[in-house]
Amino acid sequence: MAQAMVNFRMDEDLKKGMERACKEMGMSMTTAFIIYATKVSRERRIPFEIAADPDPFYSEANMERLRRSIAQMEATGGTIHDVNCDD
Repeated sequence: MAQAMVNFRMDEDLKKGMERACKEMGMSMTTAFIIYATKVSRERRIPFEIAADPDPFYSEANMERLRRSIAQMEATGGTIHDVNCDD
C-alpha cells in the first residue's frame, strides 16, 4: 500500500495534550489519526457526537434580548438601557 503524507496545524497545547493521551494509551498520534481516518472511511461518518454551542449567538435567549432592546429603543426614541433578561 502506498503511503501519503498529511500535514495540518493545530494549537500547540492541544497537540501536547493529545500526545500525552496517546502515550498513556500506548500509541502515537499517527496511530490515533490512522484509527480515526479508518473509522471515518469505513463508516462514512464522524465516529463521535458533534454538538453545536449550547448558547450560540442566534439562540432564542439572545434573540429575545435583541427584541426587548429594539422595543425599548423604539419606546424611548433611541435611548438604549441594559435590558434585564432574568424576567
